[in-house]
Amino acid sequence: MFTKLEEIEQRYEEIARDLASPEALADLKRYQSLARNYAELGEIVTAYRKFKKARLDLEEARELLQAGDPEMGVLAQEEVTRLEKELPRMEERLRLLLLPKDPDDAKDVIMEIRAGAGGDEAALFAGDLYRMYSKYAENRGWRVEVMDSHPTELGGFKEIIFSVQGRDAYSRLKYESGVHRVQRVPATESGGRIHTSTATVAVLPEAEEVEVEIAPEDLRIDVFCSSGPGGQSVNTTQSAVRITHLPSGMVVTCQDEKSQHKNKDRAMRVLRARLLEQAREEQANQTAQARRTQVGTGDRSERIRTYNFPQVRVTDHRIGLTLHKLDRVLEGELDEIIGALVREDQAEKLRKAE
Repeated sequence: MFTKLEEIEQRYEEIARDLASPEALADLKRYQSLARNYAELGEIVTAYRKFKKARLDLEEARELLQAGDPEMGVLAQEEVTRLEKELPRMEERLRLLLLPKDPDDAKDVIMEIRAGAGGDEAALFAGDLYRMYSKYAENRGWRVEVMDSHPTELGGFKEIIFSVQGRDAYSRLKYESGVHRVQRVPATESGGRIHTSTATVAVLPEAEEVEVEIAPEDLRIDVFCSSGPGGQSVNTTQSAVRITHLPSGMVVTCQDEKSQHKNKDRAMRVLRARLLEQAREEQANQTAQARRTQVGTGDRSERIRTYNFPQVRVTDHRIGLTLHKLDRVLEGELDEIIGALVREDQAEKLRKAE
């Protein structure tokens, strides 16, 4: 591990010199690439240098302790005790930093929430999930943009597609893909019986145009008047857009904007994300289904979490985590759950790396 860290530190210093060179300053693309690499390596190098300093400080404190000076000995012992506890934690962090990074972690995401089993109650639950993720995004300073939605008359959604834009959005939200289950008494239930309903969540990294090439001849684009709940017309102009990707048969519709151009742009963003995800799933299936071994980023048919209203309980089934704070989770306080999923994922990767 330490040989690799020395190589990274050396590479970091080389990049720093390259960034200051006239050649890099004259070539914008090269400069941006170097700056990106410099930033990526910076966190590892900073942590490694702190580790090296702590290790050196420990050696000096032990030497002071052995010198037999009674006055300095007390301070030296305190320093030795502190550093002997701190160094293993610093080393563990370095191991985590050296784990292969998910290339999508820094990307924005497109999320798709669909009502599952449970009729109107499932649609209301889909609305609850959308609100929960919107609150979570707001708490983290991310931006949410609805791309398409099919609301119901009771206030839920049969389906809602939205983007989340912000620093490391995918690295946190990727664990949310799967089936979410709710257990509660619906407002329409007169007998007070608890019903179980579901909604599915898909989290896709937003694809750049260069990542997914789509030939114009592979697309069929239809425009039509958008409509609201119950089919009532809410737009008398043909602003809604339906894009069909002919080779895959994939269809994307966007109608939330009054502008046909904006709806087309959003539909293309969703299409690119879905095609990228499809390509990566196919690749994963060909390589021993690697994705399905990762916490929370596998099969979307997997039931990942239950929201139990009578017990005010949220249970994540992948890691056996139960929290009795349902109201706060639904208000967007997801960091405790997501943080636990991240740590479990990292621990699994460390086990495989050993």
